[in-house]
Amino acid sequence: MNFKSKVKAYYKGIVFNLSARNSLIFTIFYSVFYKPVRDSLDDFTSMFSVMTGNITVVQIGANDGINNDPIHKFIKRDRWQGVLLEPQKYVFEKYLKPLYSRTKGIMVLNAALDYTDGFKPIYKISVSNSRWATGLTSFNREILEEAVKSGYIDREANKEGSPLPEERNEYIAEESVECISTQTLLRRAGIKKTNWLQIDTEGFDFEIIKIFNIAVNKPTVIVYENLHLSPSTRDECISYLSLNGYTSQDYGANTLAMLNPPEELKHFFKTS
Repeated sequence: MNFKSKVKAYYKGIVFNLSARNSLIFTIFYSVFYKPVRDSLDDFTSMFSVMTGNITVVQIGANDGINNDPIHKFIKRDRWQGVLLEPQKYVFEKYLKPLYSRTKGIMVLNAALDYTDGFKPIYKISVSNSRWATGLTSFNREILEEAVKSGYIDREANKEGSPLPEERNEYIAEESVECISTQTLLRRAGIKKTNWLQIDTEGFDFEIIKIFNIAVNKPTVIVYENLHLSPSTRDECISYLSLNGYTSQDYGANTLAMLNPPEELKHFFKTS
């Protein structure tokens, strides 16, 4: 690991510890000094959080809970409640669990969402437990195969000095994870109404939207990653959301969808 990477890792460690301890430094920064970019997804999140109050969140694919996580600062700043799921055992135990162990109202579960309760295989990069690698973990093995084929894994592993196996088929490992249904999840977490559904499942996002049964559970806001969806799946997902009453807008790699946006938030949906 080069000097720049070491400094970056040190800084991230400080921020992680401040958040995990629910430090006033962390809270005051995001309450007083933090200003999201105007008309950005963060701007929407901040406004919605303040307007609504008492947010109940369900996050599917929380990873370490902080790096590249668009809602972490708002969970801590505005005291959101709810449940966060992460299927990777290492990431869950090392990062997500300690990050929220002192946060009242937030439950973390080492599980994945599926149509039924049980176990199924998930695929992950075998050469590293860094965020760039764990963030690729998916039920869709093709996502990881493409990352290997493109040379992305080689480049990132070389940057941090992680040794690579001789055979490329050894770049990807399989892990069995617990899966729970939406009904089981909401019952276990004691959730009756979901204000915010956050999804980042590396290409499985549309499936999660269907699994969550939005026609019945009707989360007010849904944010999902569109990055690994094919153009046809993106269009199909938007149509599915529209049929269920949602207005949608892309924000880079993420898509924001909302049921009946109020007047104050309509400008975030430019195509509506």
